[in-house]
Amino acid sequence: MERLAPGFLIAMPQLGDPNFQRSVVLMIEHSAKGSMGLVVNRASPLTLAEVADGQKLDLSIGRRTDAVYLGGPVEPYRGFVLHDDAEVEERVSVLPGLYLSVTNDALKPLLASGDTRLRFCLGYAGWGPSQVEKELEEGSWLFTEANAQAILELPAEELWAQTLKGMGVDPAMLMISKGLN
Repeated sequence: MERLAPGFLIAMPQLGDPNFQRSVVLMIEHSAKGSMGLVVNRASPLTLAEVADGQKLDLSIGRRTDAVYLGGPVEPYRGFVLHDDAEVEERVSVLPGLYLSVTNDALKPLLASGDTRLRFCLGYAGWGPSQVEKELEEGSWLFTEANAQAILELPAEELWAQTLKGMGVDPAMLMISKGLN
């Protein structure tokens, strides 16, 4: 089984699911039992201020307008925080310099800090056993190595195109191949 986590899945135009149009998914888990990832480049209409206010959490003034991301269609009210704060107790290392936290205990210091780089996602993307491999074979996704800087530094609206360009693929040259055979 190919090692897909951690890594990026980049949605191809022929992937018809609107949940994943032009998306970049950070694969968190991949095994024979299935796969789980977070879409890291689809901003929702929500802001971190709305999430913090709803949870009665303190928020750094500089984060009030930060976007909340649509991590995927599964459990859309469950929060996931990708961040670079190695001091937060509840965290799992995903990549060098990138951690995942999922509890309110971790969320409190992350939102209160103005220095921590983070991306807050609601929901996740999930696949059953061998589903990702099948979708890769069908050409619905491209796979590449993931890095923390792309997630934490690139503007979300540039991540899909920049990731493709980093692979040597010109996004303008991609086209939908369905029905062209």
